[in-house]
Parts: sequence; C-alpha cells; structure tokens
Amino acid sequence: MIPRYSRPEMVAIWSPETKFRIWFEIEAHACDALAELGVIPKEAAKTIWEKGGAATFDIDRIDEIERETKHDVIAFLTHLSEIVGPDARFVHQGMTSSDVLDTCFNVQLMRASDILLDDLDRLLAALKVRAFEHKDTVTIGRSHGIHAEPTTFGVKLAQAYAEFERCRNRLVAAREEIATCAISGAVGTFANIDPRVEEHVAKALGMQAEPVSTQVIPRDRHAMYFATLGVIASSVERLSVEIRHLQRTEVLEAEEYFSPGQKGSSAMPHKRNPVLTENMTGLARMVRAFALPAMENVALWHERDISHSSVERMIGPDATITLDFALARMVGVIEKLLVYPDNMLKNMNKFRGLIHSQRVLLALTQAGVSREDSYRLVQRNAMKVWEHGADFLEELLADADVRASLPEEVIREKFDLGYHTKHVDTIFNRVFGSTNNN
Repeated sequence: MIPRYSRPEMVAIWSPETKFRIWFEIEAHACDALAELGVIPKEAAKTIWEKGGAATFDIDRIDEIERETKHDVIAFLTHLSEIVGPDARFVHQGMTSSDVLDTCFNVQLMRASDILLDDLDRLLAALKVRAFEHKDTVTIGRSHGIHAEPTTFGVKLAQAYAEFERCRNRLVAAREEIATCAISGAVGTFANIDPRVEEHVAKALGMQAEPVSTQVIPRDRHAMYFATLGVIASSVERLSVEIRHLQRTEVLEAEEYFSPGQKGSSAMPHKRNPVLTENMTGLARMVRAFALPAMENVALWHERDISHSSVERMIGPDATITLDFALARMVGVIEKLLVYPDNMLKNMNKFRGLIHSQRVLLALTQAGVSREDSYRLVQRNAMKVWEHGADFLEELLADADVRASLPEEVIREKFDLGYHTKHVDTIFNRVFGSTNNN
C-alpha cells in the first residue's frame, strides 16, 4: 500500500518483521506441544524459545536464502537454524508450509480486525455526539435528490450510526470466523503430527483449530472476511456521498472543515472542495475490489494449490490498510463537520410549502375524497409552485375544490413543521437506547 493512504500501526502488522515473528511463534508453540508429547526433547523446545525469541531476524539474510531455495518458509527455517543451532532440527516436525503461512495470515487478519474495530468504535462515538447535537435540527429529507419531507440532521447521523453498528457486528463475526489455526501436515491428515499440537498452538494464539484443513484453511472464511470489509467500505462511501451532496454550493447544509491555509484549487482561490469525502469514496471502491479475488480463491485444486497465495499477499495488506485509513479519516470528518442549520431551513422553504403535500393529500382522503381525486387536486396546485413560484398554501386556500372538503384552519394546520419530527425521540431510542440521551 502506498504511504499516502497508510497508518503505521496497521502497516506494522504486514511488515516482514512481524510476519517472521509470527512464523517463529507458531513453530515454537508447536515445539512446546511436541515436547509435552515426548516427540522432541523439552530442552530443545526451551532452547528454540530462548534463542529464537531473543533474535532479530535478518530480513536480508532470509531473502538471500530464498533467492537460492525459491521457497520462503524453507528460507526462514534455514535462517532460524543459523540462530538456534543443532536443536533447530526439531523445528517444523510433521508440519507443512501451509500450517505456518495460513495460521500466520489469520493471526494478521485478527490483529487487523482489532484495529478496524477500534476505528469503528471511534467513528460510532463521533456519530453519536453529532447526532444528539443535531437531534432537533430540522432539515429536508430528499428522495431521488428532490425535496421530500422534513427530517432532522440528527436522524441522518443516527441512521449512519445504526449502519456502522451493524458493520461492527459483522466484523466481529468475520474476525471470529477467520480465527482458525491449521497444524495438520501434508493434506491435513495429521499423519506426521498429533492433532493435540494444533490444539495447543491454536489456544496459545487465541484461535480455534480448523475442523478440516486439507493442508490449507478453507478460503470461504477469507471470502467472507474480505466481503465484510467491502460492505464496511460501502457504508463509508454512503456517508461520504451524503456529505458531498450537502456540501454542494447550491445546497451548503454541511461542509468538511476547511483549515487555515488550506487551498481548494490551483486555479480558483474561492474553492472549498469536499476532498476528504471524495477521497474516501475512491478508497471504498478499492476495498470492494479486493472482495472478488478473495471469493475466487475459494475454489482451490483438490487438497491445496497456491493460486490464492499471490492474491492474499496483496489483498491482505491493501484491504485492511486502506479501510483503516478511510475509517480514521471519516472520524475526523464527522468530528469537525461544519453544519449550517440556517441554510437547511432556507433550502427547505425554497419551494414555499411543497413539502407538506402528503399531509394535504391524506386530509382530503380522510374528508371523503377519493385518493385519485385527492392526488389530482394537490398535484395541480403543487405544479404552480414548481412552474411559477407560487405559494403552495395560498394556492390551496384559493382552490374551491380543495376548500369544499377542507376548511382553512385544517389546511393551515397541515403546514406545521413539528408534525414531522414528533417521533424523533422514538428513532433515537431505537438506535441509542432509551437511557443514552447525551
């Protein structure tokens, strides 16, 4: 992943140093179990931990060995033997490369998940604060980009909160599904290694033993994991697109924070562009793109092949690093988001009462007018507002057919803005709980 869209903590998970350290721990935990079972000397297992645990693995040396062996795990084991000495012959007893590679990959995905879950927690906290801040800030709701009926800006943010809470739950489930360990040897039959070794390594790493590994951990688990990241990225994009629309000059109901000294355009000094949310929209496209190759990795040949390997070396780091960056950026956008309630009211009143058309329609039907005739009566007055800039209320009051069924006070009552926000507390209680009122 390019540094521009990377954060150090997530990048570190995918570094060669971290990978080789995890490889060592997998091998060393396996040695502990083999020693307990009497397969290798306990002193050898102790020496492996002492010498290997204290070592700093030489990346250049491992790369040098791999250039000759053309095998990354053998290169690592050869370097480890240089560090440990004669007792290194007990390392990797009955194991195969996939035991190390697959278990390590899942450990990395688990650690990446923990960072992403923290990102989501921070985003949820920011959304909650801003949602309660604007719980009663009335704004226009839009369908198809067109004025529909009033809502509140807090309800918009509560919707985002509920969506990202679902995202968090999905990621928790995906992390649990990916947290499996395979130490089962060639074709996964445990012919040369006791299943109790796998159980010991799994417990030591905070994982579960893979029920049937067939030499590789089944990639349906990974497909679901990366699909979950794609869904989270889509939710990031949804919120980004909402903010981008609200920041348009002719709307300007909300806006990304524009810092002192910031420049919006190399040509036009007046510009304040939604560059952060546009960036997140692009990053979301990339994270979603990683889901498809993860799904294509599911269909491996027989008990194993390595067609998945090159894919995962790319999508593991890139998907998690990109999503981590996008979520962290979204936290900052929400925390600093500029909100313009006056513009919200101005925009809502731009078409002079049209947003109350449904209430008038329903009132006519309740007064005995057929739905078809009620719709016709309301729409013909609404079109005068669209086409001639008329006032909707005045047009309705002047329409004899409407007045024949609705007295003036009833018509005027249908233009009460508070009617549309009377259940906001109910929505907030559903999202945040009845006691979460701050």
